[in-house]
Amino acid sequence: FTFIISIFIKFTEQDVFLCCQTRSLLGVFEEDAAAISKYSQQLFQAMHRIYDAQNELSAATHLTSKLLKEYEKQRFPLCCDDEVMSSTLQQFAKVIDELSSCHAVLSTQLADAMMFPITQFKERDLKEILTLKEVFQIASDDHDMAINRYSRLSKRRDNEKVKGEVMEDVYTSRKKQHQTMMHYFTALNTLQYKKKISLLEPLLGYMQAQISFFKLGSENLTQQWEDFLTDIGTSVQNVRREMAGEVDVMQQTIQDMEQANDLLYMPDPDPSLVPVNRNLTRKAGYLNTRNKTGLVSSSWDRQYFFTQGGNLMSQARGDVAGGLVMDIDNCSVMAVDCEDRRFCFQITSFDGKKVAILQAESRKDCEEWIATINNISKRIYLSENPEEIAARVNQSALEAVTPSPSFQQRHESMRPSTQGRPQAARASSVSSAGSETASPALSVLSLDALVAPNTPIQFDIISPVSEEDAGQAKAAGQGRRTNPFGESEGTPAEESEGSILHQLFIARFLGCMEVRNADSSDVIYETMRQILAARAIHNIFRMTESHLLVTCECLKLIDPQTQVTRLRFPLSSVVLFASHQENKRLFGFVLQTAEGRVDGRPIIVCYIFESNNDGEKICDSVGLAKQIAFHSEMDRKATEKKKEQDKAKEKQQEELSKQKQIEKDLEEQSRLIAAFSRPTPLATGTDGQFLVLSNSQSEDSDAGVEGREKGESEA
Repeated sequence: FTFIISIFIKFTEQDVFLCCQTRSLLGVFEEDAAAISKYSQQLFQAMHRIYDAQNELSAATHLTSKLLKEYEKQRFPLCCDDEVMSSTLQQFAKVIDELSSCHAVLSTQLADAMMFPITQFKERDLKEILTLKEVFQIASDDHDMAINRYSRLSKRRDNEKVKGEVMEDVYTSRKKQHQTMMHYFTALNTLQYKKKISLLEPLLGYMQAQISFFKLGSENLTQQWEDFLTDIGTSVQNVRREMAGEVDVMQQTIQDMEQANDLLYMPDPDPSLVPVNRNLTRKAGYLNTRNKTGLVSSSWDRQYFFTQGGNLMSQARGDVAGGLVMDIDNCSVMAVDCEDRRFCFQITSFDGKKVAILQAESRKDCEEWIATINNISKRIYLSENPEEIAARVNQSALEAVTPSPSFQQRHESMRPSTQGRPQAARASSVSSAGSETASPALSVLSLDALVAPNTPIQFDIISPVSEEDAGQAKAAGQGRRTNPFGESEGTPAEESEGSILHQLFIARFLGCMEVRNADSSDVIYETMRQILAARAIHNIFRMTESHLLVTCECLKLIDPQTQVTRLRFPLSSVVLFASHQENKRLFGFVLQTAEGRVDGRPIIVCYIFESNNDGEKICDSVGLAKQIAFHSEMDRKATEKKKEQDKAKEKQQEELSKQKQIEKDLEEQSRLIAAFSRPTPLATGTDGQFLVLSNSQSEDSDAGVEGREKGESEA
């Protein structure tokens, strides 16, 4: 019997209006009231037969006894295990069955003691329940009509009178519905007590009339039964006093709530009076959802939405249970500007295939829904203390948009007044939560040494295409676009087909800005802080979602819908990458290009992203790609070096062969020269006389020698 108190607690903690769970519980009470009405009608008819027909009094009494015995078989949703009541009625049924033959005439006594209580309960209490039910239904319908008018208000401010009337109508109808609802619930709760009274008082009056009328029935009605009836009378009085005390408490609670919760009746309360709670991991309430009815037309339906774990559920009026809308783990949510509605926000699933646009009732409700879904998207609800962790994460996000104290200390350490003092070889790298870690490499860096003051920030991916580039892309049948951030015109479309590594991630572009150096990860952390601070200051919630493709040659940002390459970063130009120390979903990398300036200095740009997965995994993937690319480059250089060595060896072998051939030719020439340099012997005759050669023979001999010398010289 503490249902009304639980409803009041629910109103003060969550909302002042009915939720679907409350309506379901209300249905149980209404079903119980219908069962009580049905049973009371049967009991009334049985007692009326006793009153009307003296001849049928015995049969009517027997029927009454039978109905009392069947009480324990009745299926009352709220009183199925009332053993005391069942046993009491069983004893009454036994007595009535024994005295059923003795009841002949009791018209006057029964009219006052038996028929009056049951008639009053039937005609006054049960009809009051039906009347309050009809009034509550009318008030609910009026409230729904007022809410629909309020939801259809235009965003223009030229008709403030209509807006005031609509808001006043919402206030009046909502207050009327709330008051009617509380009185209706009070009547339903009181009915549980009146049911006992309406059952026990007629029986008590009947028995007392029987005792007073049948003095001679003392044999049947012993002192034991009189004590039993006395105890029942005492119980009825106790129940009546308990009911009176409960009614007084409920009436006082109604008055206190009407005074304390007056602000909650306003559809769009002042945020300064009702602050936004950003640490929620569960939320429920009515939202308007947009449904497409055609190519350009849409309709808005009002449904009850609630979060259950990592799922967003909705329940239409009259449904027994809620249905799944989408999985909001690793989803993205942001406020959107609809043409015909205010306080709208959009939820996109983790794979980007499902989008839901919802409208809240007020700006406070819209911001709380966005904060709650963001907390669920980060899976904070799986922890032991989700609200405490959500508060700590939100505090970290607030600190991320405030100046970094460690960089302020470094800036002060660079002042001229401190140059004479020795510098300690230490530096602090501050994350978004304000934690400091040692970083000696940045001990003399200041904030200006990392990011130049007044550096412009780009919050969206811009891919300008000139007419000439567009014509070339069309002629080549390519869907790629060129841009000034690292994508070259001559990059082939099939460059990644031979890559060993192919990893695809979902990333949302937060912004990029030019930095002064790429010596430490503090450059990325400071860029994250400045971009998040700028987004918070300028209320920029829109983020471009892309597919980040990591290969051994480059990093690509691809449009998930058109598969068009938005940006391309050569892997050799990525000189630094890191993820946030606290918010692991944030990561960034630094791109350095040698061209772009007139003075020849390199351009260093830091890009910041938010991913659905852990940012460290993406950074590990980029690091793995660079390692694979490095080893591939080393293998290529080793192969080229080996080829050069083989060519040099072959050339050396050819030179050595030529040298050997020359030495062999010189040796042959020396042998021939030595052979012709010997003296010519004189010819002798057969008789031992010397012969003198003629001139012709001498000339022939000289010609032969000259010919051989000429041949040797040619050789």
